[in-house]
Amino acid sequence: MPLGKFDPLNVKVWFVVGITMAGAIIIAQTTRRRRRKVPTNTLEYFGAFVERFELLGAPQPLPPAAPLLLSGLSFAISDNFDIKGQVTGFGNPDWRKTHGPADQTALIVTVLRKQGAGCIGRTVIDEFSFGMKGENLHYGMTTNPDVPTDVPGGSCSGSAVAVAAGLVDFALGSDTIGGVRIPASFCGVLGFRPSHAAVCSSGMLPNSQSLDAIGWLARNPAVLHRVGSVLLPVTAKAIKRTRHFIFADDCFQLSNVPIQKTVNVISNSIESLSGFQAPKHMNISQYIASNVPSLKEFYEPSSKSSKAASSIKALSTVMLLLQRYEFKTNYEDWINTVKPSISLEVSARVLEAINYTPDHLKSLYNVRTELRAALNTLLKDGGILLIPTTAAVPLKHGFKQKLSAEYQDSLYTLLSIAGVSGCCQATVPLGKHDSHNISVSFVAAHGADRFLLDTILDMYSSIQEQVVIASSYCLPAPQHCSNGDLDQSEVLKEKGNAAFRGKHWKKAVNYYSDAIKLNNANAKYYCNRAAAYLELGCYQQAETDCTHAISLDKKIVKAYMRRGTAREMLLYYKEALQDFRYALALEPQNKAARAAEKRIEKLLK
Repeated sequence: MPLGKFDPLNVKVWFVVGITMAGAIIIAQTTRRRRRKVPTNTLEYFGAFVERFELLGAPQPLPPAAPLLLSGLSFAISDNFDIKGQVTGFGNPDWRKTHGPADQTALIVTVLRKQGAGCIGRTVIDEFSFGMKGENLHYGMTTNPDVPTDVPGGSCSGSAVAVAAGLVDFALGSDTIGGVRIPASFCGVLGFRPSHAAVCSSGMLPNSQSLDAIGWLARNPAVLHRVGSVLLPVTAKAIKRTRHFIFADDCFQLSNVPIQKTVNVISNSIESLSGFQAPKHMNISQYIASNVPSLKEFYEPSSKSSKAASSIKALSTVMLLLQRYEFKTNYEDWINTVKPSISLEVSARVLEAINYTPDHLKSLYNVRTELRAALNTLLKDGGILLIPTTAAVPLKHGFKQKLSAEYQDSLYTLLSIAGVSGCCQATVPLGKHDSHNISVSFVAAHGADRFLLDTILDMYSSIQEQVVIASSYCLPAPQHCSNGDLDQSEVLKEKGNAAFRGKHWKKAVNYYSDAIKLNNANAKYYCNRAAAYLELGCYQQAETDCTHAISLDKKIVKAYMRRGTAREMLLYYKEALQDFRYALALEPQNKAARAAEKRIEKLLK
């Protein structure tokens, strides 16, 4: 049809026009959806986000194409990863003001999206990835979802909080001297710091290149493993499947958590599984002192402790000096030119870096090389070093609370082993002690990342069972409650029920928790709290509560149903099937249990 002779009755023309308009509308809606920003300061987000947006993952291809490994999963990134067209904040408003939008998206974000995962926002970090508490003065209070009175830990507090609160399936962060490992431990989630340089850091603002590693956090070990399958290189030589643990006894002496809740939990888990040698015990400080000769330059002259005992302290000194030297190299000009507004805690560390005059510079890098070689020798052929993640418990919230030198030292000491060597480390939650989240860490040789993630996936269910057993041993005996306490606990339970019906899940958890404090022998309280945890996506906590409820009442059907649901979401299909069958044994006419049984049986075929 010639131009200018438009026939309004021509069906083909209207069809083309309609398709064109529909396409334009879809593109516009997709663009809006991808760029949409959502309020970040609401309570339901726990202060985790600097900004929220939506970057969709690649769509699942049609068969026979292979399914995308991360299809349907959501993730967040800490505020030091670039997104094309956005300004990367680095945790500081003055940095954001003096820098323009990124030209490219960080490579790791692109890789994750190509495998189907969608990015939903940018999370809070301590300024310049330098803090340890997880409190950023400029962006408000980040709340630890599991223990609201405790700091979430830094530097990647927002990523850990988003994961712990069930806002995302996994989150990215950077770990220089504990940026992923500390918040993973304080918030009670899994954290993985890969071997140094195993994951490409293109598009991430560095703090200290010799120490930086891109890490990730998740609640579910299967998700942690799937992310690793996408990001980690395939090793040419597979490590032998027979694993052997080495318990660093001297490191556990630095922690005030009873070994019944740490070492014994892992030891008992090993005994219940095949493919593991009996664990060995050693003094890792002595081993480091004997095998890292360049470390002798960094011992404290006035130290009254033995050379072996002070070797890890010297190692933490090397870690901090490396960080100072490289941060100064990266940012001294910008700091001196802009003179940014920095919070008190971080400003002290920034000044230490900017004013640092490097001494023994060659020895710093020699220690790094020698330590990696020593640990690779120790952990060859399937070795895993077991240490506490931190020797310090989380501090209480409060911007004005200054970190003491002793507290900082207790954090740095254990973090320096993987930090300086560049070996891979995984943080594994072990429940609570004195109302604080606790964890241990598995350290494997440099390059053994996939082996380490395989180990966690194989062990995690057994470890959590042992956590429940250890907790039951350590629980105080049920106290005789006065009628007043019993009445008050029932009032709190009813308040929890009302909050649950109103879909205020977090409030419900808090009410049920208060009821449990008054009466810890009531199975229904644990079972009800598990229901709220399920709604929050906190499947591990739901499983633990249901197990405790069942220990108090073997015939509580709802606990079996809810634990089965939690285990199904955690991909423990065999255990979930067993729970649903227990429920059916108690209630043969339970339609939900019957449907769940059939669903799991299909998954296991």
